[in-house]
Amino acid sequence: MKRWWKYIKPYLTSFILGPVGMIVEVIGEMFMPLLLAELINRANDGELTIGGSIGIAGTLIVIVLLMMTGGVAGAYFGAKASVNFAADLRRDLYAKVQQYSFANIDKFSASSLVTRMTNDVTQLQNFVNMLLRMALRSPGMFIGGIIMAVSLKPSLSVILAVTMPTMLIVLFFLIRMGFPRFEKLQKKVDKLNSTVRENVTNVRVVKSFVREDYEIEKFSKDNADLKNSGMNAVKVLIWSMPVMNIFMYISVIAVIWAGHHIVLDGGMLVGDLSAFITYTTQILSSLMMVSMLFMFASRALASGRRVCEVLDEKIDINDTNSSAEHIISRGDIEFKNVSFRYYKNSGEPVLDNINLTIPAGSTVGIIGSTGCGKTTLVSMIPRLYDVDEGEVTIDGVNVKDYSLVNLRDGIGMVLQKNLLFSGSIGYNLRWGDSDATNVEMIRAAEHSAAHKFVSTFNEGYDTLLDKGGTNLSGGQKQRLCIARALLKKPKILILDDSTSAVDTATEAQIREAFATDLPDCTKIIIAQRISSVKDADFIIVMNDGCVTGVGTHDELLENNEEYSEIFYSQMDRKEA
Repeated sequence: MKRWWKYIKPYLTSFILGPVGMIVEVIGEMFMPLLLAELINRANDGELTIGGSIGIAGTLIVIVLLMMTGGVAGAYFGAKASVNFAADLRRDLYAKVQQYSFANIDKFSASSLVTRMTNDVTQLQNFVNMLLRMALRSPGMFIGGIIMAVSLKPSLSVILAVTMPTMLIVLFFLIRMGFPRFEKLQKKVDKLNSTVRENVTNVRVVKSFVREDYEIEKFSKDNADLKNSGMNAVKVLIWSMPVMNIFMYISVIAVIWAGHHIVLDGGMLVGDLSAFITYTTQILSSLMMVSMLFMFASRALASGRRVCEVLDEKIDINDTNSSAEHIISRGDIEFKNVSFRYYKNSGEPVLDNINLTIPAGSTVGIIGSTGCGKTTLVSMIPRLYDVDEGEVTIDGVNVKDYSLVNLRDGIGMVLQKNLLFSGSIGYNLRWGDSDATNVEMIRAAEHSAAHKFVSTFNEGYDTLLDKGGTNLSGGQKQRLCIARALLKKPKILILDDSTSAVDTATEAQIREAFATDLPDCTKIIIAQRISSVKDADFIIVMNDGCVTGVGTHDELLENNEEYSEIFYSQMDRKEA
């Protein structure tokens, strides 16, 4: 409860007024049967006068208006409280995810995080809304109905003493069946979202390999799983209403059967019997409301547990023990006995005892087979992942001693996957420097060979990009991502296979721009093509998480068998 109080406290007035409005409505419902019973009794005894009927009718109208006011107020404040509760919770979830490291995100998966911030929060919102409308209304109707029924005829209340416990036992078993089904349902929602997200993100690959039928079949399977899980969960709700209604009808029939004998014997008036029947239905209806509330609670409990997992996740990369005084001033990088595993209990490390020194202002190439640990190695520099053993230092300071803001502000990174956001080209480029002038932005685009193709667009730098930049080619996206990094003017620039989709002439132009535009910047270039790193100050060769060679192109070609094999295999393909 302590956790949720944070989201209740700012809207405490609404959380109070919602149930209060419902109580006003309940009070009206308690008096309505008595007034109607009075009308019936007077009419049955021939004592109903015009004045008396008008007085009772007027009282009924006042009660109805009060009930309407209470009902509307209860619904309004309940909705207001639940919507704000959900909005604040969703905000905190989003803020928490923004602090996650790559390892934290890998643990949950992107699709699951989306489901938790949307669908799961919506389930909690619905439950809070229902709770505020039913939490006092249902007990109020239950307790008030029992008091009024017993006061009318205690002997008839014995019927309720038999049916209510039986009804509660059935309710308990229905709730017990429902909870695991709703928890399973949310996992199926996760899986379907993952399938949809993957398909939409990779739609070009799907179409180019003519895999639409396969993807449709895959979606249909996940969709069917979700449908079946949904039906299994809904079956509990489907059964709950008829079962509750059966108990209600049995109780009402029993009351009518026993009550008519009492009326005939003169022990009870007809109007009072009518009121007793109404209170019986109110009591049992309140139990039905409670059953629905518990059904919602079972699903909300499953969603709440998933939301808490996100909020409680320990962020493995943070600013604890860091100093805001440290900033990257030169760009010297050193790896000291660095080892790393993605899965901490796995046997073989992804990086194994790496020792490297990269001087400030140098241009360094990294080359090696796919999966040898190149991307993982450079990910240690901006702390996208933290080393398991050893340390990485920049300018002689352990990267863990920098604040994350200062560390990452001094590093520009063009990731292997070129990511752009919905918005204009200019908006995307200014991620590198939000205060950059148009002149600076165009200069960065010229140095990344992007200005030429941007100029062909009617809107130029105001051209809107689709989500992920899907209305651009792979090479165009790469050049814009490089321009964004150049605009940042970092002390360390990391390019992870970021010129693979451009031709060699354009690549040469970009490399020349690095030398002129960022002369003092430490440049690390991961590449598959030796031509991309041939002119670097030195090249690092990697294989199976280990550094197998360091040197210039000529030195490695002469002394490193692995490098020479890569070089000659590429030369053979070029000659072919």
